[in-house]
Amino acid sequence: MRPVWKGMLSFGLVNVPVTLYKATRSKTISFNQLRKSDYSRIQYKKVAGDGAEVPASEICKGYKLSEDRYVVISDADLESIAPKASRIIEISDFVKLEEIDNRYYDSSYYLVPDQGAGKAYALLLQGMTESNVVGIAKFVLRNKEYLAAIRPTDQVITLSTMLFADEIVPVKELENDLPTNVELSDKELGMAKTLIDTLITKFEPEKYENEYHKQVLAMINTKAGNDQVVATPVDTSPYFVDLMAALEASMSAIKKNESKKKTPRKTKQKSA
Repeated sequence: MRPVWKGMLSFGLVNVPVTLYKATRSKTISFNQLRKSDYSRIQYKKVAGDGAEVPASEICKGYKLSEDRYVVISDADLESIAPKASRIIEISDFVKLEEIDNRYYDSSYYLVPDQGAGKAYALLLQGMTESNVVGIAKFVLRNKEYLAAIRPTDQVITLSTMLFADEIVPVKELENDLPTNVELSDKELGMAKTLIDTLITKFEPEKYENEYHKQVLAMINTKAGNDQVVATPVDTSPYFVDLMAALEASMSAIKKNESKKKTPRKTKQKSA
């Protein structure tokens, strides 16, 4: 598995060299769009309001203020305020696990100790487990700053990126859609609790499978096995031709540079 990040996990005066790995795998099946008549792949072009295609060199970023007003933002503007790259995940606080609302959790990663860091890693893992706490930290990944929860999971330390407080939709924004002044009788509540109690079991995530994902893959394999496969035409668009030409030119330039390196240079004789 390819690491996502390498650096130090810090708490107090203790620094633990760690490597960050993804803890999840996407199981989404994606499809390309094809034209029915000849199964050519559909391409998307970037066009302006007048319908003209716009090359990448002519595209800039704009923040919409109103229907016809934008603030233009350059790459330099964003680079000037980008968070500084850091190789340290510094835990600033420890909080009780039950105090964190699950809505704050986003993506999950594993923090694995580097060579020689096993004891410090085990110390933090065991300490958080026995205290039932989560470490809160900020760190920079791919030029973006994240809030993170550092928590023990089985025998590994898990880092979960978190949403910031202003990214959580307050429940009061939905209060007009929620039931109010509902009266529940003791009998109704008792029956509901009895039904819930009969369904209580131990959580075993492996027993919940993505049935639709399995059916789609089975259908694809069946069609492929029955030779229900179409061939797409060779791309002869100007962009594709230019791309191939650029690649060929690059390879040619590399070969020329290599041949120059292999050719011994003649040394000039000094005049007497």
